[in-house]
Parts: sequence; C-alpha cells; structure tokens
Amino acid sequence: MASKRERSLHELYTDDPERADALVFDRRTDASRRGFLKGAGLATMGAAVGATLPYAANIPAGLVPAALAQSADKGPTILKMDGKAGLVVLGDKPLNAETPAHLMDDDVTPNDKYFIRNNGQVPDPKTIPSDIRAWKIRIDGEVNNPMEIALGDLMSRFPNVTARLMLECGGNGRSFFVPEARGNQWTNGGAGCAEWTGVRLADVLKAAGLKPSAVYTGHYGADPHLSGDPNKVTISRGVRIAKAMDEHTLIAFKMNGQDIPLVHGAPVRLVVPGWAGSSSAKWLNRIWIRDKEHDGPGMTGFSYRTMKTPIVPGSKADPKNTVILESMPVRSVITFPAHGTRLAAGARKIDLRGHAWAGDHAVQSVEISIDYGVTWKKAEVKAPANKFAWQRFTASIDLPSEGYYEIWSRATDTRGVTQPFQAGNWNPQGYGGNPVSRIAVLAET
Repeated sequence: MASKRERSLHELYTDDPERADALVFDRRTDASRRGFLKGAGLATMGAAVGATLPYAANIPAGLVPAALAQSADKGPTILKMDGKAGLVVLGDKPLNAETPAHLMDDDVTPNDKYFIRNNGQVPDPKTIPSDIRAWKIRIDGEVNNPMEIALGDLMSRFPNVTARLMLECGGNGRSFFVPEARGNQWTNGGAGCAEWTGVRLADVLKAAGLKPSAVYTGHYGADPHLSGDPNKVTISRGVRIAKAMDEHTLIAFKMNGQDIPLVHGAPVRLVVPGWAGSSSAKWLNRIWIRDKEHDGPGMTGFSYRTMKTPIVPGSKADPKNTVILESMPVRSVITFPAHGTRLAAGARKIDLRGHAWAGDHAVQSVEISIDYGVTWKKAEVKAPANKFAWQRFTASIDLPSEGYYEIWSRATDTRGVTQPFQAGNWNPQGYGGNPVSRIAVLAET
C-alpha cells in the first residue's frame, strides 16, 4: 500500500495556513510565549527558507515568510509582448500585467516597464487614425459651449504641460487581503510614474464653460466591451469637478516624450494622478459633465468602492455601506535589492532603495526594519519631482550575521497615516490594500 505523502511547509502554508501555523509556532497558553517558534518549528522554518533565522524570536505567529509567498511549483507567467520587459500576467481577458518591484526602480517608469490594466479589449489599431491629430473628443453635458475637438486642435489651442505623475490600479495590493477578495491578485506592481505631456483638463473645461450645476465628470473611451457587443460600454468612471479642475489632471497625448503606446491608451487618455487609475480613461473620446455623481459602469455596487464602516472580513457586504475610492493610500515598495536576492559570500551591508507615494498627499517618512518590525530605522526620503510624483527613499542596512532576513518598509504620509502591518478595511473587491512592503534576502557565509 502506498504511503501517504506529507506536505511540505511551503505546501502547508499555501493550502492550510492555520495548520502550518499550529505546527511551526508555539501554541501554549502562556501569553509570554505565544507566537514564538518551537525548536522543531525553528528547524523546519529554517529548512524551508534555506538558512538560519537570526531574528526567529520576533517572527509573529501566522506570518507566512516572504520567501514562501510564491508557489514552489508554479512560477509567475511572464508577459510576452513586443515593447514590454518582464511584466507578470495577472489575467488575459482582459489583459492585466503588473511590474515586479525590482523593475520599478527607475525615477521615471519607462514605457516597457509600465504596468497594464484593462477592463475591456484593446482597440483595433485600424480604428486609430494614421494622423492621430484627427482623433476627436466630445465635451458635453452641463457646459455652456459643448464641443467636439480634434486632438490636433487641442494640442495647439491649449498650453502643453509635462509632469511626472503617479497612476495606480485601484486594486493594487489586492493579494494582501485575507480572505481573498475578488479580482486580479495584484501585489504592489500595479503602479508607475511616467512623464506625461498633455493639456490641463481644467483649461478645456473652462473653454467649454462649466455651468453652476456641474458637479461630476463621466469619462468614456473607445475600448470595446469584452462581449464584443458594440452597444455595451466597457467602463465609464468619473471624478468630482474639484479633481477635474486640479492643474495636474491632464488630457495626455505623450508618455515619456513619445506618442502613447496603444496598450496605454493611444492616441489620447486622461491622467488623473493620485486617484484610482480607472478614472484615467484610455482611448478617450468623451467627457460628459454631470449634475450629479456619475453612475456609469464601474461607479456603482462594489466597483471601486471601499467600506464606510468596517465589516468582518469575508462577510456579506451592503453596497449602501460603501464610498467611492478616490485618493489612493500611502504605499512604499523596495526596488533594490530584488526579492530573493542572495548576497555575495560574506556581504553584510545593503544599500537599499525604493519608491513611496500617497495619493493626493506626499510622503513624510519611510522606515526600514530587518527584525520583523521590532525596531525601525529611518530612510532618507527625497522630495517629489513635482506634486503627484513618487518619492525615492534610500537606506544603508547592516546585517548582523549570515542567514535569512526579511526587509520591511513602511511609509507615512503628511497626514500622519502609516502603512499597516496587514491589509485593513476588507472589502469585496479588494481595494486599498497597502501593508508594509516585504522582501526576502539571504546572507551567506
């Protein structure tokens, strides 16, 4: 009779984290001991990560080691697309792909490393005019002077501006929620800070003449619905007029000095920095000014909404207890060294770097820990290139010995709001997950 195969610690954490936690961590009722690794558990955990654990006494019960976060038998699916470098595919219908943290290291995110977030199909290139200046955008609704303006006229009629601006998928960080929330399981890679050139949406709306009744925008693009039904709108989100009139909200036609690539919204798109990226309509062809909160696809139910009053994670939610996701939460990402780095033999120092951002706000500080959050060291944080650009942080980290280390980063914004240890305010579609950033490194003898 065949013997029963025992699951590895990695498999246990993937399939039955509570069982893994019970096997590895001390569960005696003595509160002073609860959460510490058992002797056998310490050996098992060390074997699983391939090294000794210098700060084993600090590991919180239930913490899945960062080194075990990726399934051992199924690696990420890497996007194979001309003009793209190493993005990780999260879904193909529609296409969504995130940028691994180590590819987010540039001060300005290059086009080839920029994440992809779609809700419908990418338009057929044949539907884009050979001369993109012929593309037209309609501004209507609560305006005195409705207009349909060609992109070429838009470029010449209004001042052109260029800025580094953060865009981030509303579901960035979704994979950190427990229990799992619906949707593509983004880690931290649904974000990028490109240099965008365009005209201020405010200048265009002033020319259209906003009526006193104007309170909200509704955005429309040319992306076909996944069903193929030409009468169905893929997504139509909007923003409060105050955000539309912010000087950094752009109708953009250049990305990093080049025509916008088709997958990123060519020939023209909105860039609404700091807010959920779904507000930044790609393939833009209409802005409808509303006299009420916009109610297009992607604005109602649980779509791009978080809970007003927290609920028990995984429980049934009430759409009436939701609020529209607007400014994105504070977040930090360690971009160097890469997760899983093995340091050169004898190396005990890391010159760490990363990026942090905070939606409508700026980042006040970033702290680094190598002992599971028991102590923290302040990193140096640079000012943003302009408002809504991400901020570089750096720190020099000394490791006391060989072994397995987790390096954590947490950012605090100018309101004093700090990244939590775990993703909080669970919601059915997993918005706003921004726990501390964690990478694993191995210091060898």
